[in-house]
Amino acid sequence: MSSIRIVGAGRAGGSFAAALREVGHVVDGPLDRDAPLGAAASGVELLILAVPDDEIDQVAAAVDPDEGCVVCHLSGSLGVDVLAPHTRRGSMHPLVPLPNAEIGRARLRDGVTIAVAGDPLVASVAASLGARLVEVADGDRARYHAAASIAANHVVALLGQVERIAARVGLPVEAFLGLTRAAVEDVERLGPRAALTGPAARGDWATIARHLEALDPAERAAYGAGVALALELSDAQQTVDPAVVTTISAADAPK
Repeated sequence: MSSIRIVGAGRAGGSFAAALREVGHVVDGPLDRDAPLGAAASGVELLILAVPDDEIDQVAAAVDPDEGCVVCHLSGSLGVDVLAPHTRRGSMHPLVPLPNAEIGRARLRDGVTIAVAGDPLVASVAASLGARLVEVADGDRARYHAAASIAANHVVALLGQVERIAARVGLPVEAFLGLTRAAVEDVERLGPRAALTGPAARGDWATIARHLEALDPAERAAYGAGVALALELSDAQQTVDPAVVTTISAADAPK
C-alpha cells in the first residue's frame, strides 16, 4: 500500500480519499487547494491533484518537486505535461460520475474503468481499487474526454429534455427511466447499431414529422440532432440526407 496526499477537497478528492483509505492506503487530506502547498509532495509516494482542469498547472507549479513522489492529476482531457516541473508524473481518470464523496467512494470500488498514464505507480494505485485499467495517450486525451462527456453529461442533458417534454403531458421523468436503462443494457449486450430502435431506425419520417410539429420550437433542434445521430447508425440514412432532419416539418416530410 502507498502513502498518498490529495489536494482538492471537492467531490473527486473526497471520493478518492475515501476509496483509497478503504483499500488500505495511508491517505492525507483532502487538503484545500488554497492551503500552503510548497511541501505537499514531501513525505508521500503519490500526490493527487483533484482540482479543476484549468487550475492543475497552477497548483502543480505551487508544489516543490520531490523525486520520491509521483504527482498525478484526475483530468480526462489533459496530458501529464501540465504537471511540470515535476519529473515523475501521472494521471488517472475514472469513467464514472462522482456526485459526492459517499457515492463516489462506492463507484470507485465497483470495478470502474480508469484511464491511466505516466508513472507505473499510478496504474498500481488505480488497480488496487479493483478498477479496469485503460491507457490513453496524451495526444488522444481530448478525443477520449469528449467521448466521456457525451456518455455522461450529454445523456443527462437529454434526460433533462425528456423531463421538460414529459411534463407537458403530466408525466415525471421517472416514467421513462426504465426505457433508458433497457436501451443502455441493449447497447452493452448488442452494441449501439443493433440496439437502435424507433422511427429514425426504420425511416418513419411521418412519425418524426409529427414529433417535431408537437414539440415546442425550442426543443426541435436538439430532437433533430438526435435523429441525425440515430441515422448514422441506421440503414435509413440511405433514404434521406441527415442534414434535412433538423429542418423537417409536417409540411415537407417525406411520404
